[in-house]
Amino acid sequence: MASAGLAQGIPAGWRAQPVLLWAVAAAGAAAIAVCTALALNSDHLSEPGIQALMLDWIIFGYVFAGLIAWWRRPASPFGLLMIAAGFVMFMSSLSSANAPLPYTIGVAFDLIPAVVFLHVFLAFPTGRLERRRDQLLVVTGWVVGFGVHLVGMLFGGFGPDNLVAITESQDISNAFLRAELAVLTVLMLAGIWVLFERRRETRRPLRHPLTLLVDAFALGLAMTAFLFGSAAFGLVDGQATFEWIRRVTFFAVGLAPIAFVSGLLHARLARASVGDLLVELRDDVPAGELRDALARALRDPTLELAFWLPEYRTWAGADGRPVALDGDGARATKIIERKGTRVAALTHDPALLDQPELVDAVAAAAAIALDNARLQVELRARLEELKGSRARIVEAGDAERRRLERNLHDGAQQRLVAVSLQLRLLERRINDPAAAAELVKSASAELAQSLDELRELARGLHPAALEHGLKAALDALATRAAVATTVAYDAGGRLPEPVELAAYFVASEALTNVAKYAQATEATVRVWRDNGAAMIEIADDGIGGADDTRGSGLRGLADRVEALDGSLRVVSPPGAGTVVTATLPCGS
Repeated sequence: MASAGLAQGIPAGWRAQPVLLWAVAAAGAAAIAVCTALALNSDHLSEPGIQALMLDWIIFGYVFAGLIAWWRRPASPFGLLMIAAGFVMFMSSLSSANAPLPYTIGVAFDLIPAVVFLHVFLAFPTGRLERRRDQLLVVTGWVVGFGVHLVGMLFGGFGPDNLVAITESQDISNAFLRAELAVLTVLMLAGIWVLFERRRETRRPLRHPLTLLVDAFALGLAMTAFLFGSAAFGLVDGQATFEWIRRVTFFAVGLAPIAFVSGLLHARLARASVGDLLVELRDDVPAGELRDALARALRDPTLELAFWLPEYRTWAGADGRPVALDGDGARATKIIERKGTRVAALTHDPALLDQPELVDAVAAAAAIALDNARLQVELRARLEELKGSRARIVEAGDAERRRLERNLHDGAQQRLVAVSLQLRLLERRINDPAAAAELVKSASAELAQSLDELRELARGLHPAALEHGLKAALDALATRAAVATTVAYDAGGRLPEPVELAAYFVASEALTNVAKYAQATEATVRVWRDNGAAMIEIADDGIGGADDTRGSGLRGLADRVEALDGSLRVVSPPGAGTVVTATLPCGS
């Protein structure tokens, strides 16, 4: 099973070296010449000229289409499979020879071309039989078309030049042959069903060149099944009906390599559009127009373009708004990288997967322009984020003012009013020392509680502990935390006041979330400097699974941090705790 072995890959030394290509081309030309000479000089062929033409049609088509495929895609075994199909057809053509030895070899290979064609059709486009079902069909074909056929030849038949015949039992030989033809007919029909199922499973329309190729495969298998079925039910060589069926079958089988070369030519013409793309990208192309240029180069009007924004760890469209890459299998995605960093993603027609060279060429040609467009998109995303941040800051300010007004009205204000009333009562009871003393005591308690509430409100506006530095404020925060918290301060001296304030609020909100949601037993707060930035990290050993900064309770903190040109990052894998890290630029 030489051709089955090709499905495992090609050794590096055999990959489309020029000397090998020319040697195979010369062997193919020699095979055509020998086939023609044998047919024209055969003593047992009717219409030898037509027979030679049909055989040459298939040998030429498969050998030279295979050479083109091997040259264009040297790492794929598909080209070698096509070449093998052409030479196997040549081996079967030896049955037209007048000498017993080549005649016997030709008869032994008489049914093998159909099996190899089945192998080629099912192995497209990778050159490998990917599924066990396909492998079973091809192996069965080899067993029947070669092994069982040789057993049948042992019982004679096929004329007096059959050198392997050990007895002459024409009936047994014919029974073997009819059984072989019937099984091969079923295998050809099964191959058609596999092609149909493969197309249905992809759930996508095939591009035009690929449609022609798959249809040519199916037509070749259908006509081969019809030819073998006709022979199994009694039609024999020489009968006009059988000869016409054979001619149409050979013509149909020979269409497959033509369709294949047509597809390669179409792909090559498509790759020529990469040059036009380079011309279009010489200028600074906006992101929206860049998508149109790529769609034209790939000949896919459904193309969608997304840009990777590393700061936000998300994909965005040309308008800067987040987008999700299609993951349902109905579309294919090509990730484009530049200098090892992802830049953009093309979501395209899955049929382009059959033209990887085209997609790679377009991606390479557009990488620089896509990187520039990504920067534009990142700027738009920053502007969108800035608009949202400003709106949230205004909303947060309004909400905070309402909270302060409500707390003052319901707390300290009410208590001060009560103190005022008690002082008026005290004025009336100045002559009753005991009652006056009780009123003074009550008023003093109300004033003390009002003072505590005012201090709590002031702490929410600007923590008093920060007057002694961020470390002191964090130590005080850790003391009041609901879980055991340790503080490691490695930032040296004082930080700028806005940085200390932002860092304090990040730690306060993060520890509040730890107490509410994390189910943690301990937490750590660490502050250090790194390349001109103050870093603060709050980590816990809780259940993890926290939302990121977008849409979560930390959104307001992210706005505060980003207002200082910093960034807030939340890493919270389920079951592995949560780490909140803020980066706050603060100079050297």
